[in-house]
Amino acid sequence: MSEHPYTVSDVMTHTVVAIGSEAPFKEIVELLDQWKVSAVPVLAGEGRVVGVVSEADLMAKEEFRDIEDGDPAERRKALAVTAGELMSAPAVTVHADATLAEAARIMARRHVKRLPVVDGVGLLQGVVSRSDLLKVFLRDDQEIAAEVRRSVLDQLPVVTPLTVSVSEGVVTLGGSLPDRTLVPVVARAVRAVEGVVDVRLDLSHR
Repeated sequence: MSEHPYTVSDVMTHTVVAIGSEAPFKEIVELLDQWKVSAVPVLAGEGRVVGVVSEADLMAKEEFRDIEDGDPAERRKALAVTAGELMSAPAVTVHADATLAEAARIMARRHVKRLPVVDGVGLLQGVVSRSDLLKVFLRDDQEIAAEVRRSVLDQLPVVTPLTVSVSEGVVTLGGSLPDRTLVPVVARAVRAVEGVVDVRLDLSHR
């Protein structure tokens, strides 16, 4: 993976199961079970993502099986038999060069667990999941410390270098800064390093 800031391309899954709009209901259920995923992209043409079928879309058939009236959209989902009828469209997608924070915000805002990754014309490149976004927190403490020194501390206008230690992703900085206004700036920069769980400051200023 590349050095911070990490992008979706650093953590996404490139080998992805996808379906066409004519894929039947039972085949979709079997694919979700076989691949242990909660949703699959629906493709058209040369591989353009036009929608997504999730477990929630499929559950409508069971949930509204005995309901004769109610919301028309729910009834349509309950009666659907192909991916084109079941899918949520347009698909919520993300580009490979998006930051992990951007992908996380899209997932939270749209209440989805996985995002198809597309190129500039909407062709499928891969899939990124919540668990993929959490991979950055598997970074070694020494690796995080080295990046904090290189990308943050080495850029500071200080005579005496600050000390940095990392334990379980928590960064502790010690030393002296020439100006108290630098404290929040330094904290924000360190927190932006991928894999940092928290920042603790033991800083004085002159």
